[in-house]
Amino acid sequence: MAAVVANELGPMLTASEVAGMLHLHVNTVKRLGDRGELPFYRVCKRGDRRFRLEDVMTFLNKNR
Repeated sequence: MAAVVANELGPMLTASEVAGMLHLHVNTVKRLGDRGELPFYRVCKRGDRRFRLEDVMTFLNKNR
């Protein structure tokens, strides 16, 4: 069931991958998520963050 949900959300990226795309520090990406500027999802028991590619691209276009 979880795989179905993940497929519906589209490609997911780690905070490190997003940081590389946006040329930011990983902590800055996490801070953007905490402030609600960049939506993210918690995954696994540790609560790792995953960011939808679509949300990252929207953020990038909005903040150029």
